[in-house]
Amino acid sequence: MAILSDRDIKEHLKSGKIVINPLTNPEVQIQPSSVDLRIGSEFKGFRIIRKPCIDPMDQSDLDSYMESFYIDEGEPFIIHPGEFALATTYETIKLPHDLVARVEGRSSMGRLGVTMHVTAGYIDPGFMGKITLEISNIGKMPVALYTGQRVCQIVFETMTSPSERPYGHPERDSKYMGQKSPVSSKIKHDYEIKNRSKPRLV
Repeated sequence: MAILSDRDIKEHLKSGKIVINPLTNPEVQIQPSSVDLRIGSEFKGFRIIRKPCIDPMDQSDLDSYMESFYIDEGEPFIIHPGEFALATTYETIKLPHDLVARVEGRSSMGRLGVTMHVTAGYIDPGFMGKITLEISNIGKMPVALYTGQRVCQIVFETMTSPSERPYGHPERDSKYMGQKSPVSSKIKHDYEIKNRSKPRLV
């Protein structure tokens, strides 16, 4: 596997093999081996609710734990220390069947104590949609984020061969294909969760 250089990224974008839409300012966004992505205007945060925990075995809608809100252009979204929120990239991404991608936080954001993905930075071949950002403030001060601000970067890697069953394949459980807004966890649809009952006390 090899990471695409800026030269290869430009060629893939020109041929349509990789789609990043809109790529408003390629001279600024295309880095030596990545592309900077911007944050969108819709966010999701956890409600403070009277439940003891988030239970993946609970088949109720996990969206009930979260609330959505929009930030107008020029207005800040404040992420406080210890807080967690979901957002999406401003850009929609489309990958071919023989490339994978990783989302990494920008160094400038990390130095403020803000991470852009808690764990899910990996993007499968065949994925299409906006990328959900898992934002956390691990610093000591609140930080303002603005719609359209560059907050993360996407890195593309070649595969040894095209995937037989890429993301979105009819035989795959591609829960987040085509997402356009921050999507709450769909863990309740995982095979091991759907096909298992809660343990019962005897």
